[in-house]
Order: sequence, then structure tokens, then C-alpha cells
Amino acid sequence: MSTATFDTLTTVRELEAAGVERRQAEAHAEALRRAVSADRDELATKADLAELRAATRADLYRALWIQAAALIGAQIAIAGFIVHLLSR
Repeated sequence: MSTATFDTLTTVRELEAAGVERRQAEAHAEALRRAVSADRDELATKADLAELRAATRADLYRALWIQAAALIGAQIAIAGFIVHLLSR
């Protein structure tokens, strides 16, 4: 995986050129550096999202099949009950 790089020196110089005091420019640059180089393990990649999508789809299909089986079973039970009542 590629890592994002952040040039703090250039950022400090750009902020100073825009009128920001050096101490504040350094603090801003450091905060931005930390944000850019945050722990990449906490970020979701396209592959992570695709895997989650596939797992979610599989779970939904499984739930659909279970519900369909339950409905068919209930219909068979009702039909059996009706046949039993009519054969009395």
C-alpha cells in the first residue's frame, strides 16, 4: 500500500507567506501531517467495501430463503389443517 507524504516545511512556508505566524504555521502543519498520516488500518478501502457488500448480500439472500421456507411450511400446515377439517 502506498503511503501519503506530507511536506511540512513547504506548508509552513506557504502559511507564513499568507501571513500566519511561524509558531502557528508549524502547529497547523504538524496537525495536518498527523491527519494525513493517520493509521491506515482504520480507513476502509474499496476492497473492504466490496467484501462487506458481498457478505451483506449473502446474508440477505440467506434470510430470504429462510423466510420463503417458513412461508411455504406455514402454507402446507394450513392446507393440511383444512384437508383434515374437510375430511371429518
